[in-house]
Amino acid sequence: MDIKHLHYFIEVAVRKSFTKAAHHLYVTQPTISKMVRDIEDELGMVLLDRTGKEIELTDAGRIVFEQSQKIVQSFAHLSDELGNLTHAKRGKLTIGLPPMIGFKFFPNILSQFRNEYPGIDLNIAEYGAKKVADSVAEGLLEVGVTVGEFNDELFHSFVFFEDKLRLVAHKSSPLAKKTHVNLFDLRNEHFILFPEEFSLHGMIIACCEKVGYQPHIVFESSQWEFMVKMVSEKFGVALLPESILKKAEKEIDAIVTLPIENSELNWRLSMIWERNHYLSYAARTWVAKTRMLLKEYHVN
Repeated sequence: MDIKHLHYFIEVAVRKSFTKAAHHLYVTQPTISKMVRDIEDELGMVLLDRTGKEIELTDAGRIVFEQSQKIVQSFAHLSDELGNLTHAKRGKLTIGLPPMIGFKFFPNILSQFRNEYPGIDLNIAEYGAKKVADSVAEGLLEVGVTVGEFNDELFHSFVFFEDKLRLVAHKSSPLAKKTHVNLFDLRNEHFILFPEEFSLHGMIIACCEKVGYQPHIVFESSQWEFMVKMVSEKFGVALLPESILKKAEKEIDAIVTLPIENSELNWRLSMIWERNHYLSYAARTWVAKTRMLLKEYHVN
């Protein structure tokens, strides 16, 4: 078993298909099937359940999958370290970006970075902020963007943007007659939230619980535009950052947005990377470059 075996196994596990994994890796399906079978034979255990429509990991497969990710990541670090000895501007980097944040802040930055450092293979992992932080802590990502509070003992970081959340409600709602609301005013409302892997999901629930109730969640989406559209169709209310709602307010007549009084809800965005952990040349370059380019957002 070598690093290529583990890489092929990870692709099959992630894509839940030998065909899709083979297509992504530009190899034949028999080749990748044999690679995975070699691992199973060497370990003497079945790692993949092949009986369903999609391939699923067995209990043993989950353990091998988690450890394989760490081994492949460590091998990538080794390659980067050796490359750094020659001061070559090359490497690989996957950045964890929540979709809403990536859309608002990073298209121009990604373009500038790729143009300035063409030798760095740059990829984006679109995860919710909570999953980004977990992935950085586990060493599966070197660097990413998260929202709100996090454990300073685990991460180095810099804050680049802060914003208040506003209530989004239908204009026919009694709430629309108010000039502002507090969280307790929303105790009988239906909530439209981001999914659990997004930090705002847990933050909103915790703040509602703090004022005495459990929010009634009727719908979840990773796309803020879709959430606003659902509010316009009277599905419920949403709590979203003020800065992303400016355009929606102009384009959708059926909604109103209101400030939330006495709320701890805050859309604070931070770039994070793991403490006491090797940071590749590509990741160090990304941190330095984005710190400079994102200053304008932090100031504004």
